[in-house]
Amino acid sequence: MPLKVQKQGKESSQSVIRRFTQKIRKSGILLQARKKQFKKRPKSKPLLKASALRRDAKKREFVEARKMGKPTTNERR
Repeated sequence: MPLKVQKQGKESSQSVIRRFTQKIRKSGILLQARKKQFKKRPKSKPLLKASALRRDAKKREFVEARKMGKPTTNERR
């Protein structure tokens, strides 16, 4: 639904713009546009599985290094 704002009598152009922006804010059009702009696509199942496997391998690697007494990247010197 397009919003229309017309100049009334001797109204200045700045006040018309102000009324228009207020209407836009109240209608919620701007919020919807921003939500669409930054919406993230869901990851596909193969990508989710691959990242889970990668996480699991890194976790095992970290645990093994800890058992061996090797310094890890998370520990301070």
